[in-house]
Amino acid sequence: MTEPTAPPERTAPPVGSVVRLWHGWVETVHRTEYIEYMDRAGMAGYRETPGNLGAYIMSRDHEDGRSTIVTVSYWESFDAIRAFAGDEIDRARFEPEEEQYLVDREWIVTHFTVGA
Repeated sequence: MTEPTAPPERTAPPVGSVVRLWHGWVETVHRTEYIEYMDRAGMAGYRETPGNLGAYIMSRDHEDGRSTIVTVSYWESFDAIRAFAGDEIDRARFEPEEEQYLVDREWIVTHFTVGA
């Protein structure tokens, strides 16, 4: 397994910033490979976009042989998300090779504004 790209050290996202959340599912036997691919292809793109405050990928294995994948990214504003995702910010973006890993996915992402 290659070392994942570490996100920059950050404190909690500031009040008024936006959290972008997505879920997908992969076969557990492919979890590590998928995370490594996404770290190179997807998460790096998040982190390189101006206005991104951090991006993380997490996983949880289940007894049925699948793993839940969660991506969480923090943004200065909805405009910063538009620069990354386009005008339809609620529509999930997928990298070209994700099709070979994902057994299910959310097509919509969820956004939350950070409160206190």
